[in-house]
Amino acid sequence: MSTGTASGRIELTIGGMTCASCAARIERKLNRLDGVTATVNYATERATVTVTSGNVTVEDLIGTVEKAGYTAALPEPPAAETEPDAAPDELTPLRQRLIVSIALSVPVIAMAMIPALQFDNWQWLSLTLAAPVVAYGGWPFHRAAWINLRHGAATMDTLISLGTLAAFGWSLWALFFGEAGTPGLRHGWELSMTRGDGSMNIYLEAAAGVTMFILAGRYFEARSKRRAGAALRALLELGAKDVAVLRDGREERIPVERLTVGDRFVVRPGEKIATDGVVEEGSSAVDASMLTGESVPVEVGPGDPVAGATVNTGGRMVVRATRVGSDTRLAQMARLVEEAQSGKARVQRLADRISGVFVPVVIALAVATLGFWLGSGAGAAAAFTAAVAVLIIACPCALGLATPTALMVGAGRGAQLGILIKGPEALEGARAIDTVVLDKTGTVTTGTMSLVEVFTADGVTVEEALRLAGALEDASEHPIARAVAQGARERVGGLPAVTDFAALEGLGVQGTVDGREVLVGRPSLLEERSWGLPPSLRRALEEARSHGHTAVAVGWDGAARAVLTVADRVKPTSAEAVARLRELGLRPVLLTGDNAAVARAVAAEVGIDPESDDVIAEVLPADKVQVIKRLQAEGRTVAMVGDGINDAAALAQADLGLAMGTGTDAAIEASDLTLVRGDLRAAADAIRLSRRTLATIKGNLFWAFAYNVAALPLAAAGLLNPMIAGGAMAFSSVFVVANSLRLRRFTPLTADVPRRPAPAAAPEKAAATAP
Repeated sequence: MSTGTASGRIELTIGGMTCASCAARIERKLNRLDGVTATVNYATERATVTVTSGNVTVEDLIGTVEKAGYTAALPEPPAAETEPDAAPDELTPLRQRLIVSIALSVPVIAMAMIPALQFDNWQWLSLTLAAPVVAYGGWPFHRAAWINLRHGAATMDTLISLGTLAAFGWSLWALFFGEAGTPGLRHGWELSMTRGDGSMNIYLEAAAGVTMFILAGRYFEARSKRRAGAALRALLELGAKDVAVLRDGREERIPVERLTVGDRFVVRPGEKIATDGVVEEGSSAVDASMLTGESVPVEVGPGDPVAGATVNTGGRMVVRATRVGSDTRLAQMARLVEEAQSGKARVQRLADRISGVFVPVVIALAVATLGFWLGSGAGAAAAFTAAVAVLIIACPCALGLATPTALMVGAGRGAQLGILIKGPEALEGARAIDTVVLDKTGTVTTGTMSLVEVFTADGVTVEEALRLAGALEDASEHPIARAVAQGARERVGGLPAVTDFAALEGLGVQGTVDGREVLVGRPSLLEERSWGLPPSLRRALEEARSHGHTAVAVGWDGAARAVLTVADRVKPTSAEAVARLRELGLRPVLLTGDNAAVARAVAAEVGIDPESDDVIAEVLPADKVQVIKRLQAEGRTVAMVGDGINDAAALAQADLGLAMGTGTDAAIEASDLTLVRGDLRAAADAIRLSRRTLATIKGNLFWAFAYNVAALPLAAAGLLNPMIAGGAMAFSSVFVVANSLRLRRFTPLTADVPRRPAPAAAPEKAAATAP
């Protein structure tokens, strides 16, 4: 580790955080250093530190974090992070604690709440079962509370630890030194409130139940948090694993990590391009949609740049590497995703925010209660009973259920509707969404090329044009050729055989079908052969291009006979989805890497003004992030819907990221919500369900605290008996669960918005003969 002065941007891996307030505390400590600006992300367990001045070293930064009671270190290299066994499994010990706590707590709660189960000496069995739960299951809370105490802070961990230890400690006193250990003890259910010394009261069910419920919430939170870095791993795994390098005229297969700038390597059809480079030999069509979002493969030849991890769909190429490792576009995208995740508005869990005020107030109230009753001469036993009752009733049993139950019910209902919710943080962004940015390719459109229209010259039938063109294109691997062949096969059935087939690089294909010489490709290919397009077909060609479609010219017997148009089709439900988003008061924005003509055509079809600022075209992945940031800077709360790798960083940057389940793993991992069916209409339902679930969580948290706050005066007055304490706790828990179950009645929007008719598959448009 360097001992020199730190400067620029530094990443630190933080350990030991248990809640969002931990991240806030570390952030405050780091920002007090001279010339340091720091942000700490609880979800990714990373600190991003910018050092602009001063003599701060990396050791100073790490030492500051450690003095706050946490651990810090420079992150491991990316290669190490992608190894599944490189990092310890933090979920396993947490899962073990949860399983043990559930197994032991359930009978303790049952015996305390059901008088019929209270056999002679049941209280001693309860003690035997509750002790491991409080000590072993609650250890993470006690440890965090101790760390907080050492640094003069209080969080929910402090309240949980204080409440459970107070309940358990008082139960021990009552059992061994009071009257609670007497055989035949029963927890009565009288409604009267009487002041007593509490020597017959035990609260083991409160200590065990609170520990179990809140441990369950922490487990589900940790499981969700663990996936925060999966988007980066998914991106890093997309690249090629090995590459065929040319050495002394021979091909040598080496791991892609050993590739250096200047190396020449071979890319065969269907292979991923190993790294960023420039084509030196050969030409092909490269599917770069993962990086650029362009639906049409890009034709490349000698001198053209290519990006790593894109797919060669055509011929053999020799590429010279220009950027490797962390300098490639793929690595830059991974950094964009990481920066966007780290730069998200840090979600402070509502319970932790409240606890910052609630915990000190409760402790002060407990001390004041003890002092008041001692001063009034009520006796030490009665004074301690009232003070401990304050701590016990302040420990919110329902709080442990508030978030997990609402999230579980909401997530379950969402799954039924094809919406996957990652965690409570994913719901925070749905509160004030007012703008929805829609990626075009694969989200609004199908993401695959399809035959759209057929224009023919006079005297030529659509079937004949499709039969000859489809037969020739069926012998090609080009994505546009596959779309033509598939469309022709659907219309005319079987296709005839082709002889003398030849691919003309960058132009098209030629061959003989049924004894006829056929050309299919760019209009310039036919013009080179003096098979110029007649005016009617040229008008059709211009019309197709004005709609953003790709035009393919077809000729045989020495003349141009037809024009076929191919495009990425708009999904039939996309227009309805846009209308539904507008009904929710949201502003839809179309964002794409495609050209402006394509973007305007798609926007018009789905109901977005093609001439407005809500259509943004020709943007690269980094530009997509900047578009989201610009909208956020304008005061908008932005949701992003996308499906491609090129959308991952924008999905992470948005206040709410929604990924199409039919998209890439990187996009899904970087998002907050996943729309399983790939139906854009689910985006409106996802936002509605998110808002409803978050409102339910807030309601649960309010009532979880409200019951305790209402009971605090009774506890301070010494009027809280076991029946009232247990009943209030049980009733608050039942209320929280019942309130959460209301989410099961959530219904999607009815299909009352008229759909725009989708264009028919390959309509027949016979062009008029030229005058």
